[in-house]
Amino acid sequence: MTRNLDLEFVNLTKRYGDTVAVDAVSYHFAAGTYACLLGPSGCGKSSTLRMIAGHESVSDGSILLGNRDISDLPPAKRGTAMMFQNYALFPHLSVIENVAFSLKMQGKDASERKRRATEMLELVDMVLLKDRLPAQLSGGQQQRAALARALITKPEVLLLDEPLSALDPFLRIRMRAELRRLQRDLGITFIHVTHGQDEALALADEIVVMNDARIEQAGKTRAVFEAPQTAFVARFLGSHNVIALAEGVVAIRADALRINTPETARIRGSVTNIEYQGTHVALTAKVDGDQEVTALLSDKDFFGAPKNLGEAIGLDWEAEAAHALAG
Repeated sequence: MTRNLDLEFVNLTKRYGDTVAVDAVSYHFAAGTYACLLGPSGCGKSSTLRMIAGHESVSDGSILLGNRDISDLPPAKRGTAMMFQNYALFPHLSVIENVAFSLKMQGKDASERKRRATEMLELVDMVLLKDRLPAQLSGGQQQRAALARALITKPEVLLLDEPLSALDPFLRIRMRAELRRLQRDLGITFIHVTHGQDEALALADEIVVMNDARIEQAGKTRAVFEAPQTAFVARFLGSHNVIALAEGVVAIRADALRINTPETARIRGSVTNIEYQGTHVALTAKVDGDQEVTALLSDKDFFGAPKNLGEAIGLDWEAEAAHALAG
């Protein structure tokens, strides 16, 4: 389906007047990668995606696809396709007509449009619903139709803008698996924008964490999660505590913390919250003034020696569980 082309940002910059939305970002995505651009609202991730698609102009720098500069090309000439957050299906067209729409704009004949649209609907398991209107589809079905419409142009790179945000939590988890399966089957690059840490960790081969218009940290998903370089990344990815010790600031995963007696532990505090999460209990304690840390305990460990709100506790961890942070 594709020629498996790498995607690269070279000092990619986007300015809106005096505001810098994306600040000289450089990064290389190997062909066939599932990558997530992750960060809080306003960090620059959506502007980056829209520049790749050609829906926003590039202020400075370049976007290369297979060493070809696509920065100034119209969207249809780039080798990319975009799936929008609201799916943007035409309400008056059937599913198959929506999927085939771009081929109609290209002047393809009706028989080819039908054949290729049917192939795409088979790929996303939507052939039986091909004659329905978007309003007659569930959220997950609308998403599949939008995916088929994006993929019919045979893109080198599929761009996904918060594609799961409109779905309920159960369906969101199910559709994560569908997206991952589809990407593996097609073998093309997916660039997926999200502010959801769980979503990025579940889907991505690599993640690009953005903050204040720049890349804060990027790399293979597990490597970034296991070794955050800054306090921002540690906190934003979740499941990490950032703790200021005498020897410096460290990140410690919540599941690496152990409850101990205050007299013998590395740090001491008092319990401020206890949240039962089924297989685990999240226990939060205030330590050293205003610092709060959370320990994720198995239900067996917690209920074997339960703690109460306000109770003094100690917290310990293995030395290798503490990861030094740059800032």
